Amino acid sequence: MSKRIIFTGGSGKAGRHAIAYLLAQGHKILNLDLKPLVLEGVNTLIADLTDSGQVFNALSMHFGFDGFETGKGPAPVDAVVHFAAIPRVLIHPDNETFTANVTSTYNVIEAATKLGISKIVIASSETTYGVCFAEGDKDYHRFPLEEDYDIDPMDSYGLSKLVNEKTARAFAMRTGADIYALRIGNVIEPEDYARFPAFLADPPSRKRNAWSYIDARDLGQIVDLCIARDGLGFQVFNAVNDEITATEPSAAFLAKWAPRTPIARPMGEYEAPISNRKIREVLGFRERHNWRQYVTGIGGAGS
Repeated sequence: MSKRIIFTGGSGKAGRHAIAYLLAQGHKILNLDLKPLVLEGVNTLIADLTDSGQVFNALSMHFGFDGFETGKGPAPVDAVVHFAAIPRVLIHPDNETFTANVTSTYNVIEAATKLGISKIVIASSETTYGVCFAEGDKDYHRFPLEEDYDIDPMDSYGLSKLVNEKTARAFAMRTGADIYALRIGNVIEPEDYARFPAFLADPPSRKRNAWSYIDARDLGQIVDLCIARDGLGFQVFNAVNDEITATEPSAAFLAKWAPRTPIARPMGEYEAPISNRKIREVLGFRERHNWRQYVTGIGGAGS
């Protein structure tokens, strides 16, 4: 069923692929961003989401000029997908990264729920698992990383995402809205697969991403599944692909390259250390873009 979706941050690396996927499913999209998205059929409204007044207005406007033809004012919005953020540390000072990401998320969720929009999907991050932007060589508490993990980031970006998950939970409890937080892994665009041979040759270089990733196109599928599934209240989902970025089976690879981290349960032969088991079982996610389809001359599964 076609839905009207407001997507924040759709001009970014992850957002533009997710929007393209949603468009292909027949949804109508309004993009909120500080930069235009050049994609036919999608209008970009330039909005500063740290300004609550702009957010309330942006979530209650026409998606495009055709909206004026109805004579009935802006049509209802079915869902808000909030990806807009300062995307990592070391772009802005730490206090600005934290403030912008936390304030914008609060503003979007507050405006959406007060405007009666009961489905919200927000971008959390693999950085909440505490290793990606950690000081020094920090180990994970256990593998696989699942959604009940005691997330403990020490950096301003990961901390902002932790706070955003708590904000989402608070509004879901208060309003009864469905708010799903996606702990998005390292986002891989099609052209990024050219880098995988170097990843495979240097396993320590991928520890901070827990040897996991999400194809940007599969991320679009995950967002669409979230929009379609109602009634779950507040949920956290790891948004990653199925398999570890290694040619060895997961247990043997992790024993060699993360020997101080215990294995909490038996893992699938090539299961990614950030597990997507929940999103497969609850939402029915089935990856379409396994990295092995795009990287030739390797051993392991499917070779």
